[in-house]
Amino acid sequence: MPANNLIPSMDMASAAFKANPFPFYAQLRAEAPVYRLTVNRPADNPLWIITRYGDVAAVLKDERFVKDLKHALPPDQLPKSSWRPAFFHLLDNNMLAMDAPEHTRLRGFIHKIFTTARVEQMRLKVEQLAGELLDTATKNRHFDLIEHYALPIPLITINEVLGIPREDYAKIYRWKKGLMAAAAHPLHRVGRFANFLGFAGYIRKLCHMRRVDPRNDLISALALPDENGDRLSDAELEGMVVLLLVAGHETAVSLISSGTLALLEHPDQSALLRHNPMLVKSATEEILRYYPPIETATDRYAREAVTIEGVTIPRGGQVRAVIAAANRDPSQFENPETFSITRETNKHLSFGQGIHYCMGTPLARLEGHVAFNTLLARLPDLRLDVPVESLRWRSGLTFRRLETLPVTF
Repeated sequence: MPANNLIPSMDMASAAFKANPFPFYAQLRAEAPVYRLTVNRPADNPLWIITRYGDVAAVLKDERFVKDLKHALPPDQLPKSSWRPAFFHLLDNNMLAMDAPEHTRLRGFIHKIFTTARVEQMRLKVEQLAGELLDTATKNRHFDLIEHYALPIPLITINEVLGIPREDYAKIYRWKKGLMAAAAHPLHRVGRFANFLGFAGYIRKLCHMRRVDPRNDLISALALPDENGDRLSDAELEGMVVLLLVAGHETAVSLISSGTLALLEHPDQSALLRHNPMLVKSATEEILRYYPPIETATDRYAREAVTIEGVTIPRGGQVRAVIAAANRDPSQFENPETFSITRETNKHLSFGQGIHYCMGTPLARLEGHVAFNTLLARLPDLRLDVPVESLRWRSGLTFRRLETLPVTF
């Protein structure tokens, strides 16, 4: 089967594409499950798009696909490194960009601390936070659900877990927002350089303070040596904190906002959940399947030539496994285009697979459970304040997230 049929190539990072990528993914699953994407890329360096459920799950677990290009190509074949601001090198020291054994070592530090039991202890705080946010938001009958609810729930929660002082929340979000914009638009990096320097300097200073004067927070716990005496380097600790602040927060905002949109688009399902809050666990899993916060998994590179669906991806080939396409594969899900919060078999891939399976899964689920049940209980007549067609989506290849979600009640 050829990698490309007569399917027109799409700008998968554009905001217009984000509004409804699912028909394109359905076409790729049926006609070109391994697709050679060339839009906005050099002709000799395509991006290979994987869309079928079985193939996506396999790629996410296959050791022949690595995160670090240096593990896929010999030194003389690596592209010449372009200049990057110092802060961007800090991002390379996080688990998302690493392979085993480095990834395994770093994951071990946080796995022992970021447990399901510890996360569950946060439930009352998250419930109180959700209630307080709605108290403020509903002083007006028209409000942006992202700005006043979906964004602050995970932002405040992860900041408290890490030990970020409350008076610094606003600037942390401003810096993080700049970082996400630069990730989506590389040309914006220079213009936001000052923000990045401020963010990097702040994180370095805070990590140093927690090493010298530990508190009862996650940064302090990560700064301490483990039971074998091993400890994170300064760069590793800073990279871990940045990863938790940026990736974990962004996905939770998307879960709550896109999940609310899905419920508003399907009032029968919203009413079902409102009348039976115990369904919130299966409802959250269906939201994750239907509108996954991570549309495509981050870049992987073929360590050797790999053939999938009759198409050979060359050594060093850059691959994106499309979670949003896999989650609607009819070979895996019955009636995949139907949003059903009582779906019984729901093995979605929204948290990944293999060694990079999301460590923040327990916290994301908790935040989703609390956010949806609190919202429906407090605002049973919540509805969109604008036509759904006018909603704006953020550009970027990895995440799928609304810019705003205007609602009324």
